[in-house]
Amino acid sequence: MRFFSTGPADLAAPASRPTRRPHRAFGAAVGHAPQTLRALVRADELGLVVLAALVGIGAGIIVAAMNFATEAAHRLLFQLPPGTRLSGTVLVNPYLGVLVPTLGGLLVGFSLFAAARWWPGRAVDPIEANALRGGRMSLTDSLVVVGQTMLSNGVGASVGLEAAYTQLGSAIGSRLGRSFRVRRADLRLLVGCGAAGAIAAAFNAPLTGSFYAFELVIGTYSLMNLAPVVGAAITATLVERLIGGSGELFAVSVPDQIAPIDYLPILALAILCSVAAIGVMRGVTLTESLFRRTSAPVWLRPAIGGLIVGLMALVSPEILSSGHAALVQDFTATIPIWGLLLLLLLKSLASAISVGSGFRGGLFFASLFLGAMVGKLFAALLAFAGIATSLPAVVCAVVGMAALAVAVVGGPLTMAFLALETTGSLPITAAVLVASVVSAITVRRTFGYSFATWRFHLRGEAIRSAVDVGWVQSLTVGRIMRREVRTMRTDTSIAAFRRDVPLGAHNRIIVLDQADRYAGIALVPEVHAAPDSLTRLSEVLHYQNSVLLPQMTVKEAIASFEAAESDALAVVDDPETMKVIGLLTEQYALRRYSEELDRRRKEISGE
Repeated sequence: MRFFSTGPADLAAPASRPTRRPHRAFGAAVGHAPQTLRALVRADELGLVVLAALVGIGAGIIVAAMNFATEAAHRLLFQLPPGTRLSGTVLVNPYLGVLVPTLGGLLVGFSLFAAARWWPGRAVDPIEANALRGGRMSLTDSLVVVGQTMLSNGVGASVGLEAAYTQLGSAIGSRLGRSFRVRRADLRLLVGCGAAGAIAAAFNAPLTGSFYAFELVIGTYSLMNLAPVVGAAITATLVERLIGGSGELFAVSVPDQIAPIDYLPILALAILCSVAAIGVMRGVTLTESLFRRTSAPVWLRPAIGGLIVGLMALVSPEILSSGHAALVQDFTATIPIWGLLLLLLLKSLASAISVGSGFRGGLFFASLFLGAMVGKLFAALLAFAGIATSLPAVVCAVVGMAALAVAVVGGPLTMAFLALETTGSLPITAAVLVASVVSAITVRRTFGYSFATWRFHLRGEAIRSAVDVGWVQSLTVGRIMRREVRTMRTDTSIAAFRRDVPLGAHNRIIVLDQADRYAGIALVPEVHAAPDSLTRLSEVLHYQNSVLLPQMTVKEAIASFEAAESDALAVVDDPETMKVIGLLTEQYALRRYSEELDRRRKEISGE
């Protein structure tokens, strides 16, 4: 069932998936470029721009190839008429509409089972790679994720390809950067260039791709990063146009200006979209939880999800796949209120069930589609209630599309540039920017996460963005502690201590018990000033229950110093054995932490 009839068109949406096995994580045998070329890239900024352009070429090629492959799969599996795209078809064959997603879900389930058994671990997505791993991604792991995402999209699951685009584009950037042995900051930049090229090629929008990279994958904007990122985005767009010939997302007629009074309903729409986005994100988590509670094995869950989505597609085929053609057709069509409500319900459920049951993919394009429909519904309800406004429904659709996508994906400037590059209207762009900021603030204050960072949170990762925090995790107590420490026994007499450790020789001595376990710290000046009534070292010990572990980060160590009110603590191998392996002072920990912070600040500012 469709609520109207027009013509076709299409595009795509994301998926997120992190971490890995040490032995395969980043490829043990990474081939390296000739030393001369490596030196050129490390020494000359233009060399890095050329490298970024190569990443953009790769991103453009993979976007065109993935689009071609999935569209061919749709035509073949669903027996579509020539020139028709899956979500744009008026009526899907009922047998194929149910059978293809179900059997396709079975294939996806088997691929997940096989990957878990013979290729264990998780592929790091670009955000996690840049936040925690200095831009290191596995190309092989990424290809596995991309294959599963294309299979999911190809059989009609309500997921998109944007995450697959960015996954592979960023992995190419990481792989190329490591082959040139670029610095950590430059490797993170090349990962962002891959994502920028992928999104730019997918939407035929280089500015959108560039700011997607800055806001979501690199985490910061600097003048030094501008040329490589924009170069990758433009190169990818040109390559995709040359190969795939993608057109604009949609062509709409928008007003020349927006009255100041119309910003009130725009703000209301932004808040409504943020609430809807939170509902969608919660819905995905709830669906996953419901599937986990069933007795169905993991490999069977995508087939069950595919069956449900296929049955819903009999009501409206627009919910299948990413929904590019449906968005283009629905954007300017006149749809009754009940039709919009039904479409919103079906697409939301289909996306949540697809992702929650185990299909690979994400919510990028689904959020654009849902946001546009929320905007059209908002305009229809205003008209139904007789509330006067000069905002056309198409403007509400554009604003809703951006506001809901910002809430799910993040990146207010990304969505503002998407509106600019698709409509060419500065007034619309200003309205979208206002709505995007309001939506982002609302979600951050009420929910706290975008979809990607929410998924990290559910896995226990404290990642709020792609800002590089991996160096904090690598700066551990074990790396910065002093291993040569002087120790004494608890039964040592005060007189013997004073004789063997004169004032000025040491500030503190670590004291061990008879089993060589940590017992505490003796402060040298305090022992020398101890009254005669004290005879044994065990009577003047401090910090008996305060120790550091070698795997602690420097931030955790600083917190331990504050909790113990000490300027130095012993490092033990394990809380059970309590064998002393080193000593760390608060002053040195703070100095190293400050040095690393200053180094990251210089990287961001381009110094």
